Amino acid sequence: MRHGDKIKNLSRTASHRRALLSNLASQLIEHKRIVTTLAKAKSLRVYVEPLLTRGKSDTMHNRRVVFSYLQDKEAIKELFSTIGDKIANRPGGYTRIIKLPRRMGDAADMAMIELVDFNEIYKTGTKDAAAKKTRRSRRGNAAPAKKTETAAPAAEASAPVIEESPAVPEINEAPATEGTEESNA
Repeated sequence: MRHGDKIKNLSRTASHRRALLSNLASQLIEHKRIVTTLAKAKSLRVYVEPLLTRGKSDTMHNRRVVFSYLQDKEAIKELFSTIGDKIANRPGGYTRIIKLPRRMGDAADMAMIELVDFNEIYKTGTKDAAAKKTRRSRRGNAAPAKKTETAAPAAEASAPVIEESPAVPEINEAPATEGTEESNA
């Protein structure tokens, strides 16, 4: 049983594990995403998130603390300039682990760990996501959409205005002749 054993040893000695996580963290900071085994990715997340939190405030003390973990000047510059500015408003959760297919040679579980704010695919605040409309119901739009006044007035003046017909067609009801014949008979 592993009661109280909180650290993942990764089958390495303490010095080897420290060097491994330092190198992985430096590479993650420089390249913004790396592919490694799932166990290393989970250990790296625990190792690097406090360093990223320190990277949000650029002080001499924080630089020295992070340098004691990484020992890589280029990674420190990248962390405190580019990454620190981008994650300044995020309250935590700076990394994302995405599982990948198993490695061919030894069938090890593989994963990609990346910095959340540097992935353009999953970004929610882009203009494409704002322009995308969602469908709320299965029925057609009964009322036409309102135009906003933010468009250029010159473009509206030169283009002819064509009103679209409503999406729901009008149904002409036939007079109820069967009911009147039965009542007359």
